[in-house]
Amino acid sequence: MSTSPRRIAIFGATSDIAVAFARAHAAGGTRFALSARDGAALDRLAQDLKVRGAGEVTVRTVDFADLSQLPAIAEAMWGAFGGLDVALIAYGSLPDQAKACLDPALAEEALRLNFTSPALLVNTLAGYFEAARAGTIAVITSVAGDRGRQSNYVYGGAKGGLQTFLDGVRHRLHASGVTVLDIRPGFVATKMTQHLPQTGPLWAQPDKVASDISAAIAKRRAVLYTPWFWWVIMTIVCALPRAVFHRSKL
Repeated sequence: MSTSPRRIAIFGATSDIAVAFARAHAAGGTRFALSARDGAALDRLAQDLKVRGAGEVTVRTVDFADLSQLPAIAEAMWGAFGGLDVALIAYGSLPDQAKACLDPALAEEALRLNFTSPALLVNTLAGYFEAARAGTIAVITSVAGDRGRQSNYVYGGAKGGLQTFLDGVRHRLHASGVTVLDIRPGFVATKMTQHLPQTGPLWAQPDKVASDISAAIAKRRAVLYTPWFWWVIMTIVCALPRAVFHRSKL
């Protein structure tokens, strides 16, 4: 891990993966601009990062489901330290698929928080990074976005749309030298998945995912499957013929 001071903005900073990522980068005077919905949790994280060696930490509360707040929060986070080296977008929600099938409002809420909001935020941030001609926009999507499945297609559809959106932004920003990283975790033991049995070889801890994100940013990668074996799994899942795939209960 580099000890050089950096400027990192994290949107959805109180998520478990985001906290692990921030802690991994705190030493060496890194400056953080943090935003999330829970102001008290943000304050606790800011104090934690300062103890670990962060140079400066600013916090802002924001409801990412309120799309009208996105331009202002992007401007504030970019301007906190006169620009950014890394912007990590880490918020989202995991809806109950069965309920979302029956409740259009619940499905719309999930699509807004997992696709519309992060896509619009990336679009705004892209303008700042493009003008600076440097930096990394890193966005947590999911392996669920690789292929639609009956068990989670509301969530997976939003993440799949976001993956395609990032692909386009990456194409747009290529000439400016800005990196756009699409982070596709599998099962991660976090608060968002605490209602599921978090055991078995496919489950990863937030620290592992955060470490993989840091390495991918350093290598300026475009797409990260984390842990790595999800690339193998999803390659197989995506290669299954539809006639075979539809017989499964995935």
